[in-house]
Amino acid sequence: MLLPDRNTVDRLLRHFRAQERTVLDRPCDLSARRRFEDTAYTLCVLMGVRTAGEAVLAAERYVTTQKSRNREAWSPYRQ
Repeated sequence: MLLPDRNTVDRLLRHFRAQERTVLDRPCDLSARRRFEDTAYTLCVLMGVRTAGEAVLAAERYVTTQKSRNREAWSPYRQ
């Protein structure tokens, strides 16, 4: 299984969180909402899940896993 670059996922996750704060601060800003939704979609694709919530959880687990762990054993569905 091909896995995404850990640094890319980390950067995208931080970007998602920043955009989330922006959307919460300015809920009527449609351009901010579109950028947020685009970032959420990209996270979903990278993590191989269907919803933004699942993608964020999977990305957080993926980024925080120890680098010495075998990458083939990683799964976005692991609890």
